[in-house]
Amino acid sequence: MKTFLISRRKSLEEIISYYPGIQVKNEKGKEVTEYQNRYWLMLDEQETKQVYSSKEAQLEEMKWRRWADEWLVHLISPNVYRTPGEALASFDYIVREGNFGSVEGIFAKYFGAAAMFIIGKRLKSRHNLQDDVRQDLYTAANTWVAAIGKNRKFLGGSEPNLADLAVYGVLRVTEGLQSFEDMMENTRIKPWYKRMTKAIQKRRTSS
Repeated sequence: MKTFLISRRKSLEEIISYYPGIQVKNEKGKEVTEYQNRYWLMLDEQETKQVYSSKEAQLEEMKWRRWADEWLVHLISPNVYRTPGEALASFDYIVREGNFGSVEGIFAKYFGAAAMFIIGKRLKSRHNLQDDVRQDLYTAANTWVAAIGKNRKFLGGSEPNLADLAVYGVLRVTEGLQSFEDMMENTRIKPWYKRMTKAIQKRRTSS
């Protein structure tokens, strides 16, 4: 979509053709579809200069988009469903925000919470997380803030780039839950997160 917004000369169908799916086997031997170009914007040289200040900026954005997909996202479920109480609170939030009937809501809340608590434990083992999965979340949040550094508002500089949006999108799903409050309290990510929320709200208003 970013390619389409920048390169108006190309149709969406043409852009999609630049991201062919390739059938490969994952570490478990299961056949999956990979999109090897997924982190590239398909732009010409002039358009690339319009988006990125340097080649290093382009590679940095790609690196952290991949990090969000391959590491950060796997920390969410084990943290959101870390304990039976947190799993129940998460599904209580889902039921309240969703369009559930009373009976459906009760079923979703209790059976869903139990199932996701078990799944969260399996994911913890699969991704080799610490016994206290919060520590992995805290480390990831601080690692991200360190990557941005003290002299930039966002990884993209004065404005968010696709990596900022990827990380924000992953963390956004935890808002209203205990894991989110703990992360805001125990890491350095809060100022960046607030800037992202403000920037997105500003963009929505202007559009």
